[in-house]
Amino acid sequence: MKQILFVGAGSVGGFFGAHLAKNNPNVSFLLRPRTLEAVKRKGLTIRSAGGSFTVRPPVASDARELPKPDLIVLGVKAYDLDEVMDQIEPILTNKTVILTLQNGIDTEDRLIARINRDCVVGGVAYIYSKIAEPGVIDHYKKGAVAIGELMGYESERLLAIRDLFASAGIPCHLSKDLRRSKWEKMCWNCVFNPITVLIDDRVAKALDHPEMTGVIRQIVGECAAISAALKVPLPLDMPERVVKASQEIRDIHTSMYDDWKAGRRTEIDYLNGFIVEQGRKLGIPTPVNEALTAMIKTITEK
Repeated sequence: MKQILFVGAGSVGGFFGAHLAKNNPNVSFLLRPRTLEAVKRKGLTIRSAGGSFTVRPPVASDARELPKPDLIVLGVKAYDLDEVMDQIEPILTNKTVILTLQNGIDTEDRLIARINRDCVVGGVAYIYSKIAEPGVIDHYKKGAVAIGELMGYESERLLAIRDLFASAGIPCHLSKDLRRSKWEKMCWNCVFNPITVLIDDRVAKALDHPEMTGVIRQIVGECAAISAALKVPLPLDMPERVVKASQEIRDIHTSMYDDWKAGRRTEIDYLNGFIVEQGRKLGIPTPVNEALTAMIKTITEK
């Protein structure tokens, strides 16, 4: 995999893409006009506690102006997927591999249905960073990925992607059950993304109120009921795992909180809203997720 194209240079794509571009001249970026102009002018900058750096990779707003990629890494919001597929379709070949780093559950299935080819490797990003301004990403916590084939096997392309991330100093875990990894992160997202907006505060505030324990259990319970119905069973102690995983990042806000504060659209429809939608299809009640979805939409949508 020589040529790598990152779609988006936001808090996820910008962070991982910049690290890969640091020592690899074959990494390019497909960007929106505002970000494109900023990166052309000043480069793409990552500001971390461990040090800051700037890269100046090839960038364009038309994928046909960039080298034809062997690997496309999607670092955009879940709601941008259809638009992105329109943009990348003209440059796809029979050998192009697409790695997804979106929140939500159905990205891989939507891609495969559209492209009608086994070209998708699933991914989960574990990171807290945010856009300080176009072309500048502030990184606070973590910075790792898990990747996996949807059928669970260990392929040559999977190992090649792992080596790319490892060569850039990015921890990259191979998941033998990628769908479960995505659902486990989905549980966390469905709890803390909306709650941090509702309380207008960090994860810690939710963790420190004992009354929230029961609410967290109900949110995760509804998510687990949907995942089980979709043939992805989760551990019985999933609520406790969600809380435990939050302790080391308790001082963060969330991506939904940051999007709300910046006046951007949130991913609520692809998180709690997805749980509600699937619950209706499957006949599974999801009242807490339904309430969270309604409240977030009321707060954040104009």
